[in-house]
Amino acid sequence: MPTTEGADGTDLAVAMPWIVLSVLLAALAFTVVVTTPWEPLQGATAHQAEPDRDFNAAERAQSDAYQREIRPPAYLGLAVGLGVSLVLGLTPLGSRLVTAAARPLGGGWVWQVLLGGLAVLFTVRLATIGFSAWAESVRREYGLSTRAWGGWVADVGRSFGLQVAGTLLGLFILVALARALPRWWWAVAAVVAAALVVALSFVYPLLIEPVFNKFTPLAEGELRSSLIEMAQDDGVPVDEVLVADASRRTSTLNAYVSGFGATRRIVIYDNLLDQAPAEQVRTVVAHELGHAAEHDVRNGTLLGALAAAVGVCALAGLLAWPWLQGRAAADGPGDPRILALVLAVVAVISFATGPVQSLVSRRVETRADVHALDLTRDPTTFARMQRSLALKSHADLEPPPIVFGMFATHPTAPQRIALARAWAEQHDLPEPADLAPVAGSGG
Repeated sequence: MPTTEGADGTDLAVAMPWIVLSVLLAALAFTVVVTTPWEPLQGATAHQAEPDRDFNAAERAQSDAYQREIRPPAYLGLAVGLGVSLVLGLTPLGSRLVTAAARPLGGGWVWQVLLGGLAVLFTVRLATIGFSAWAESVRREYGLSTRAWGGWVADVGRSFGLQVAGTLLGLFILVALARALPRWWWAVAAVVAAALVVALSFVYPLLIEPVFNKFTPLAEGELRSSLIEMAQDDGVPVDEVLVADASRRTSTLNAYVSGFGATRRIVIYDNLLDQAPAEQVRTVVAHELGHAAEHDVRNGTLLGALAAAVGVCALAGLLAWPWLQGRAAADGPGDPRILALVLAVVAVISFATGPVQSLVSRRVETRADVHALDLTRDPTTFARMQRSLALKSHADLEPPPIVFGMFATHPTAPQRIALARAWAEQHDLPEPADLAPVAGSGG
């Protein structure tokens, strides 16, 4: 930890981010431990996931083939993006890029933040766009992507535009605060970052989701009535279920819940409605009701806000390190030339904390699965639904442990089917039979 001589409070100003970081980290760890459902199905005998019971050899081979092809572009793109971020952040290249981008407009700090930040983000995206295209070609080969290349380019542009808008806003706030409050900018920035996470989560369904999909209310009929009734029986106020036109982009089947309070919504993919039996749609929605009933979006937002404040304090402590400032050829957080270093530190922190986020997500998803089983009391339909979703998306049925631990935000389909069997046994109901079709049966 860097130190500075002086009796004017400089020592305290330098040390405070680390002190507050320690307190916030402890609070975040405590909150994660307390709010995470570590044992969603209590008292049940665990069932071993057995992919060969529910997916035949041809289906497992198809899943393995897809995963072998999609992993290289995914992991190489991740590695290259992180590597380019580190090169720009830990060498003078990043600061030179920032100043060069702003020079045509006078080189003031505002233009350095806006144009320099854009230049850094564009450089990283340009370095990884080939891997994204490679991954898209694999998805197209296996029928998972239904969009034309023009649609893919448009989606990439939209995603990058949103990333740029959000990132530049954050960078501008950081540099502006650091220039106005050189010693205590991080304290205000931590509060602002936490508030922005909450605000974004609240408005996400209204501002961000419509950029990529169109939403229409589920048509009146028996299915809609049964879903609204199920939500009412579950004690979850749902006035409307929306349908997303996801089929113009993907063939995968899905549903999700987003927002909280007045912006909470349950969304079903249109291809799920078109291709899945009504009872499976009900099971999917029952899972999403589990997220709503347990306030998972709200809780996740609060955890995200706390994590954002932790990140700002960690960033402040690291940016005060003279060695890092020297590597970036910058004079401190108020110097826009530090932007590339800021983005590199954020990228490293995000990557390093990914496994913890994935672990918590898997536990939360398992609790929603249990909720769906409790609500529908139909483990067979649940198991069939998990099999259908996995086959449609060529899901990884047996991921390597390191891949599962680092990146899997959901349990595998065999694990979820095993959960259904454990739930059935616990509730003295018939367990789902083996679902793997026999060769030549046409199933």
